[in-house]
Amino acid sequence: MKLYMTPGSCSTAIHIILEELEETFEAHVVNLPAGEQFKPDYVAINPKSTIPTLVRRDGTSLTEVPAIAYWLARSYPRARLWPNGIESECRLIEAMAYVVGTIHGQGFARIFATSTFARNPADHDSVRDLGRDIVAKGFAILNNTIETGPYLAGDYSVADAILFYVEFWADKTNIALPDSLVTHYMRMLARPAVQRVLREEGYNTATLARFSRREDQDAG
Repeated sequence: MKLYMTPGSCSTAIHIILEELEETFEAHVVNLPAGEQFKPDYVAINPKSTIPTLVRRDGTSLTEVPAIAYWLARSYPRARLWPNGIESECRLIEAMAYVVGTIHGQGFARIFATSTFARNPADHDSVRDLGRDIVAKGFAILNNTIETGPYLAGDYSVADAILFYVEFWADKTNIALPDSLVTHYMRMLARPAVQRVLREEGYNTATLARFSRREDQDAG
């Protein structure tokens, strides 16, 4: 298989899932600032010009983070990365959709791609502030969801890799995480697959979880 990805983006979630599965694949970096997602060769693979794209062994392309995550989980049932039971399944779909569609698509998108929401530079600060408000509300909601268990479904699942990428963005942008999400983020950072993926994507894991270290210093 081939994963078309951008380091440090939402595609990191799929990279982590593939690493958890110990699946062999080719990684192809798509340089978004350079506009590589709009080049004809990539558009032929993914007409949406988005990342990630997973090209499967039969040559077909699958896009959208929740869809790729779900397909991988169901295609490798022995890995137990997807729960049993309609209620648990629906709750995970609900969480994945909320992370990608709202926390990422409405919140972080306003922070990272402000000009796509407001052409007038004078409006950019208010757009970014709204983005941070959306992210904070989203984290508060998911904090209540996860506070009773170590992971979103109790046991580890593909949805945790999706939650991780927005926690990772919060770490990089100095956005506070509520307590249960800090715990989840630290637990994810300790997973060997996550460590490997972050190193492969060019990150020094020793510099992450800065908010956690700041809280420790404040407590001292």
